[in-house]
Amino acid sequence: MLTIALPKGRIAKETLDKFQKAFNEEFIFEDRKLILEKQNFRFLNVRNQDVPTYVMHGAADLGVVGLDVLEEKEYDLIKLLDLQLGKCKVAFGLRKGEELDFSKSEITVATKHEKIAKKYFEQKAMAVEIIKLYGSIELAPLVGLSDCIVDIVETGTTMKQNGLEVGPTIMESSAHLIANKNSFYAKKDRILDLKNRIQEVI
Repeated sequence: MLTIALPKGRIAKETLDKFQKAFNEEFIFEDRKLILEKQNFRFLNVRNQDVPTYVMHGAADLGVVGLDVLEEKEYDLIKLLDLQLGKCKVAFGLRKGEELDFSKSEITVATKHEKIAKKYFEQKAMAVEIIKLYGSIELAPLVGLSDCIVDIVETGTTMKQNGLEVGPTIMESSAHLIANKNSFYAKKDRILDLKNRIQEVI
């Protein structure tokens, strides 16, 4: 049995859709259920942020998760395949008409993506103060809590609606199929077979 952790919501549905096409069988989570077992597969319905944790600790052999979440977690996992779903980017958000002032002695950034933001400024050898927020991040520059934000951008609408504009992109992201290292070596044939079948439907 292969156990696969899926992020709740749209990506889970789109991933199961790929499985349906690859295996010619219906894969649907029943109402509010967190586990779906079918054809020697067990799917777990978990929070996006938790997918790499389930895979890292071996509670799942495989997982589907955005590259941004992987970068943030910095776990030692195998990236098998870009599923080309849930495309977005991690980018700066700035007050309208403003640009990032790289000459400042220190830039204050509000974000959920601490490690991604930190790494960006380290590569530019710049001082940064990171303020970790869990939601309503767009508010931070508007009330003077930070100079800018670093957040996930799909269309940029949320930023625009809140008086911000999308600044430079830090990284592009999409959903990837990932594997636990031990699982990969123990169940290599099955995992590669699965990867190939899904690759064909992509």
